[in-house]
Amino acid sequence: MRREQLILAGRFLDGASHRRVASPFHGRVVAEVALASEQDLASALTQAAAAAKALASTPPHTRASILEKAAFLVAERREQFAQLLVEEAGKPLSLARVEADRCVETLRECARQARSWHGELLELGAFPSGQGRWGLLRRVPVGLVLGITPFNFPLNLVAHKLGPAVAAGCPIILKPASQTPSPALHLAQALLEAGLAPEAISVLPCPGEQAMRLVEAPEVRLVSFTGSAAVGWEIKRRAWDKRVTLELGGNAAVVVEPDGGDLSAIAHRIALGAFGYAGQSCISVQRVLVARAIYQPFREAFVQAAEAFPTGDPTDSRVQCGPMITASDADRIETWVKTALDAGARSLTPWRREGSIVWPQVLENVPHHHPLWAEEAFAPVAVLEAYDRYEQALALVNESRFGLQCGIFTNDVNKLQRAWQEVEVGAVIAGDIPSWRSDPMPYGGVKQSGFGREGPGWAFEEMTELRLLVLREG
Repeated sequence: MRREQLILAGRFLDGASHRRVASPFHGRVVAEVALASEQDLASALTQAAAAAKALASTPPHTRASILEKAAFLVAERREQFAQLLVEEAGKPLSLARVEADRCVETLRECARQARSWHGELLELGAFPSGQGRWGLLRRVPVGLVLGITPFNFPLNLVAHKLGPAVAAGCPIILKPASQTPSPALHLAQALLEAGLAPEAISVLPCPGEQAMRLVEAPEVRLVSFTGSAAVGWEIKRRAWDKRVTLELGGNAAVVVEPDGGDLSAIAHRIALGAFGYAGQSCISVQRVLVARAIYQPFREAFVQAAEAFPTGDPTDSRVQCGPMITASDADRIETWVKTALDAGARSLTPWRREGSIVWPQVLENVPHHHPLWAEEAFAPVAVLEAYDRYEQALALVNESRFGLQCGIFTNDVNKLQRAWQEVEVGAVIAGDIPSWRSDPMPYGGVKQSGFGREGPGWAFEEMTELRLLVLREG
């Protein structure tokens, strides 16, 4: 069993209390992690706030160099990080390695952002009120950042908080998910080894209510949260007087048109988006909308893909659908499936569950008021529905309180442009699943999926603010 210390202003400390972290797959304890006390939280806030001015004056090339060195260390320790993800998140080994690789990409892009700072010259004399004056516009660090991250991508989503903060010159306190704290601690260690000033970073595992006290702390200037909608909007309510970015949930839809391509290939691609990592992603495919003209052949291909989807032990490199994060989450989705069937839905795959592992489920005729359609399943479940007209499909995509990403399989550019204009999401993914993401791109949603954008360049903007210098001519 591993023993992990918390990180307080760059110092590794044993906490007054500890939390045991168990594997979602076999239930055995894999780590004992130090928990931050109220005194630790107060000390982290004080030290980070005091260091903000010095960190802001760190040269951008120094910040970039730290991020590049940290990326090298993560790449060097790829298997170690992947093993942490398997142990604590139950993430299949093949997907854990992908997450480690993405973390390297994220840090490298953050380094590029640190080297790409630029200002703007404003000709204020364009109007009589500005005659004889011009302005210089630059970005400055916003100050202390509080990052809160979820269990499902406990390495790369942590990099999306820590990396932009380093690039911008902001101190950061990170509260990792209670189920998966170790990857964040090890990533922070890599940044410290790469030369990050100790006072620039704290990683404080703690219960959620303690984190809420950090949210309300006056020293915090920006809260960057990724997680559930319920918690995110409560954070927004409590942090009414500071900058907040929220990346929340979704029940992502994908549309399959008759001209979308080979149906078997599309079905297998959608299966990966729906069932990979047991569907525990906010952009996991949940609603599959298929043109009626191709519904039956697609339905057959998709059911075959679901039944053949490699499910089981996450340490097996062939497996792509491992356990759900807790047995209670598996209980929840089992209840959702049963109540959907009671409400008239039809199951197209046999129900199978072993412990926290739920085998891929495909249903049709699910009522639109049921949680499997209307809420975020966060499970290996996909709902099929046929539509008659493309306009109807777009309306069904929008029939959601969420709006993160959607996928459109069509080769008709006019249809894609119409989706881009009409669908209420943060991104439309052409010819692919809504689960696709490249780390440098802007990422985030609308409606109940949150606001603000992740992605190093956009997070960098969130973590900086504009400052103008007005000068006289002559």
